[in-house]
Amino acid sequence: MTDTLPDTMQAITVTEDGTPDSLRVTTMPLPRPGAGEVLVRVMAAGINRPDIMQRQGLYPPPPGASPLMGLEVAGEVVAVGDDVPRDSFPTQGARVCALTNGGGYAQYCTVPVGQCLPWPAGFDAIQAASLPETFFTVWSNLFMTAGLKPGESVLVHGGTSGIGTTAIQLVRAMGGTVYATAGTQDKCTLCTTLGAKAAINYRTEDFSQRIRDLTEGTGVDVILDMIGASYLDGNLRALAIGGRLVIIALQGGAKADGVNLARIMTRRLVVTGTTLRPRDRAYKAEIARQLEDRVWPLLASGAIHPLIHATFPFARVADAHKLMENGSHMGKIVLDLRHPSMDATPR
Repeated sequence: MTDTLPDTMQAITVTEDGTPDSLRVTTMPLPRPGAGEVLVRVMAAGINRPDIMQRQGLYPPPPGASPLMGLEVAGEVVAVGDDVPRDSFPTQGARVCALTNGGGYAQYCTVPVGQCLPWPAGFDAIQAASLPETFFTVWSNLFMTAGLKPGESVLVHGGTSGIGTTAIQLVRAMGGTVYATAGTQDKCTLCTTLGAKAAINYRTEDFSQRIRDLTEGTGVDVILDMIGASYLDGNLRALAIGGRLVIIALQGGAKADGVNLARIMTRRLVVTGTTLRPRDRAYKAEIARQLEDRVWPLLASGAIHPLIHATFPFARVADAHKLMENGSHMGKIVLDLRHPSMDATPR
């Protein structure tokens, strides 16, 4: 590390598990990059649902990860650890966005080098910080785990979340047909504006029956689900023969009763689930490589874009968490560490 770096930094910590108001700005020692890591001076950090769960004590970091919240950042590389080639990206001074293993709610964050990507051409820190968690998650689950192919159809639950808005655009860009669920008419309209063939208001419609109607009884090839138990039976009924259900979160519970397992057997369905944070560095680096090759050109050209609902200054992280929890947002919520006095700004 260089002599010009400070010994301490500001970071967000939790004084007690539970409410957003337990979040505090605290002075902490500056982290040091280990082997295969870089130190990033954070300019912006994304807010994600796992952060809420970690604050509540429901999602502890994996062994060896930073205890701080924050799974995605954008900023400048200010130090490089051992075993990082000095003549390859990212070198010191490079502007990167990165999927972290934790620690993004801070002025400085260490990141495995393979989880760093350059800012897409024309992007600023806020836009770049909104990318890693959602794009790593969507790409790895839809295209690597589910093996989505051009011409196939996808149902995305939570279509106006950060995951949802990313998935809708990526499926369309890769030649697929996408349907989405959302909880209000305005949110349904946004889904179709982003490229969904149809959006289903889950509060007023049975999504599984609506999918059957929209697909003339066939069903969809893939479902990306963040609800879990309460949607399991409906998801199985909405899948086509040979369809794949990928569960990435459990907002609707982890244990399902009354599910007809015969439907899985007779329709040759695949049900799988993943969590990204505990996966090893090599797997995450492979996702990054594929994203840079297949997706970053689409971002640079404007063919797809992150949808940012609001930004908050670092000290107002509690307000950012409250917005995430009330579910009214459409797109990403981002912390801005460049201008601490900046008010929350719709984007």
